[in-house]
Amino acid sequence: MKRLPLSSLFYSKCHGMDIRQEAVSRYEQLKEYCRANWDASSVEKLEEAFSFALNAIGDKKFITGEYILNHSLDVASIIAVEIGLEPDSVISGILHNIMYAGIERPVTKEEIEKQFGVSVYSILEGMAKINALGTDTVDIHAENYRKLLLALAGDVRVILVKTADRLQVMRNLDFYDNDTRKRLANETSHLYAPLAHRLGLYAINSELLDLCLKYQKPLDYKYINERLTENELERSRFVAEFVKPVEKILSERGYNFSMKARTKSVYSIWNKMNNKKVSFDEVMDLFAIRIILDSTPANEKADCWTVYSVVTEQYQANPERLRDWITIPKSNGYESLHTTVMGPHEKWVEVQIRTKRMDEIAEKGLAAHWKYKGGKSSSGFDSWLAGIREILENPELNIVDFIDHFSLNIYSEEIFVFTPRGDLKKMPAGSTLLDFAYEIHSHVGDTCVGGKVNGKKVTLRYKLKNGDQVSIDTSNNQKPKIDWLDFVVTTKAKSRVKASLSDEKKRMAAQGREMLIRKFKNWKLELNDDAIRKILKKYDFKLAVDFYFELAKGKIDPLDVKSVFTDKSVEESSPRKIEELVQDKLGKESSAGAEKDYLIIDDDLKNVNYKLAKCCNPVFGDSVFGFVTVNHGIKIHRNSCPNAIRLKERFPYRVV
Repeated sequence: MKRLPLSSLFYSKCHGMDIRQEAVSRYEQLKEYCRANWDASSVEKLEEAFSFALNAIGDKKFITGEYILNHSLDVASIIAVEIGLEPDSVISGILHNIMYAGIERPVTKEEIEKQFGVSVYSILEGMAKINALGTDTVDIHAENYRKLLLALAGDVRVILVKTADRLQVMRNLDFYDNDTRKRLANETSHLYAPLAHRLGLYAINSELLDLCLKYQKPLDYKYINERLTENELERSRFVAEFVKPVEKILSERGYNFSMKARTKSVYSIWNKMNNKKVSFDEVMDLFAIRIILDSTPANEKADCWTVYSVVTEQYQANPERLRDWITIPKSNGYESLHTTVMGPHEKWVEVQIRTKRMDEIAEKGLAAHWKYKGGKSSSGFDSWLAGIREILENPELNIVDFIDHFSLNIYSEEIFVFTPRGDLKKMPAGSTLLDFAYEIHSHVGDTCVGGKVNGKKVTLRYKLKNGDQVSIDTSNNQKPKIDWLDFVVTTKAKSRVKASLSDEKKRMAAQGREMLIRKFKNWKLELNDDAIRKILKKYDFKLAVDFYFELAKGKIDPLDVKSVFTDKSVEESSPRKIEELVQDKLGKESSAGAEKDYLIIDDDLKNVNYKLAKCCNPVFGDSVFGFVTVNHGIKIHRNSCPNAIRLKERFPYRVV
């Protein structure tokens, strides 16, 4: 039976009462739950918080018409019941609107800290920072996303309380107009649902995505929901038939366990139908059967594998569908053993095997980690937060791109690779050698020229696989290239490459500007804003930094710049075709002897544009040759390139 949100239960019982009676009724249900799980002093603190909020907020409403106090109590109930956080977070949920509720006398920091403690004020301050961005009205610009995520990357509880706040908003989206609904759904699907997933709040993540789909694709949502309702009786019969022999054997062996069926969410079904291009009837894993063991910590793994053997003795397993997240848990701490077996009537069904502890962590995510690890979050989650902060603090970050990569990376499958010392690294599926280099350290990524995987040399583009042992080769002469952005996968790698390219461009542009200032001084000309505008117009640049950069690279001749102001074209200084430059270079060197028929590609090369050929991807140390193209400068190929023989035979005069 699907659990109704507490907000719905409260509303059904309190409809028709005045706001204070309704709020008290909601609060009493929350207090009843807390009294069963908290000590007396914490319940007393909860009483104080409700009284404080009731007096401060009263019957005030949001602009949507929803009562602020009802919203606050709903959020507190989600924090307590559905996430399972400690008292300070629940109290923060009740109080989180007092900062901007338009109360007659603003509440001071000292008052909150004195009555509810420093911890509660810290959470409220984090919430206030987020709310000040205008997220409740979705008036968010790109820069505000950065501020939002940086605020979230502080106290982890701020993320959890804000996630509860967003869930309550999505459950009550009918309060909002159509445009606001669409914007809220879009923001939730890109930011809050991935955050919930990363925190291990799978039930909340699933509900958020379902609610987003309900408002973004209402017809699709309605169709899938109706089909699930139609098949409910059939699924119940199948489950009963499937579990009967497994229950019998486990009971005979003395296991204490429970079994339940979990229907796939509407969004998951819709996503699979679209990605796999299949109909509703062709979706195989519409539901999963979960076996939850009451096991001691010392026997957890052994018990799960024993149950796995019992299930696979009764039903044929699909070996390609085994997922072992017990031996190596997911980054967010998720632990479970998944297998897909052929059930009755030749239907495939997924079976999830876990213990009570694992199930609570799967349902309540980070909150359960605190419960089982003495109040501390997992080190994996701490490192993830540190990585998010590092990326967000890059001032050159395109935050819209980051949000897209953030949500994609969160939902992608993980692979596990090893350093030469045997340390385990978790990477998104599809990660390359260069992604791994950046995962080790930004400097290692910037100077990476290749590496070895399982003892064999590979290029930067090599896609890593599960179990690979990876070592990185670096060179001080290596610098990030713009084409790296075409194949790196992780947000950290993309962000760092863009930052390095930007830093290098700024450094080169500064050199170009200094060069131009010296030239203008020698020419006895004034370099002012008007002069810069003339130059940018001649060379068709929008920004001065782009012109300075090209000047420093030698692609623009300073004497040609002078002609803008003297109206005298200096013929010998005009840009020349790359073929002429190459032929001149070859001509001079060939006169000294046939053995010197080469062009040295290094940092001193001027006026020659060159690129690495994508057909063979040469790396530092390869035996290579250059091929002069008509429009793209010199393309550098490996001598072993599949195109090498054809190019050398047909166009020997263009080979360098």
